[in-house]
Amino acid sequence: MSFRISGLSADQFTSLYGLSEQELLARGARRYTVDKVPGFPDRIELRDLEVGESALLINYLHQPADTPYRASHAVFVREGATAAHCCVDEVPEVLQRRVLSLRAFDADHMLADAALVEGRAAMNVLTRLLDNPVVAYIHAHFAIPGCFAARVDRQ
Repeated sequence: MSFRISGLSADQFTSLYGLSEQELLARGARRYTVDKVPGFPDRIELRDLEVGESALLINYLHQPADTPYRASHAVFVREGATAAHCCVDEVPEVLQRRVLSLRAFDADHMLADAALVEGRAAMNVLTRLLDNPVVAYIHAHFAIPGCFAARVDRQ
């Protein structure tokens, strides 16, 4: 089963770029200067940020459907990122180097299946989950902190 992993659209975050610390705090966001790699996984470019880059930590509504699974969590985005990374039939390094919780949802945005997997083994599990015709899409989460990582769709 062919799939596409997509980063978040930068458009929803650009209004935060360049804001003062006080303005970010008023919007529930924080700015960090990256001081270790890995440690700041960017959800737009789907990569670990490099030491010295600026990361914004925000609460992101990753499951907006009005179901019991509606959810948000903290995510990092690179301040200044403009283009979402997309890849087909490959798992980005930022996902491969972490334990993932894969949550498969049906067309009604209800949980249809789930799996816990080492990131380096995610390709096979993503394919297996998408082989189920009930599954409409998958949310990948970084399992240890529990935060949203990326969306996976059939290609």
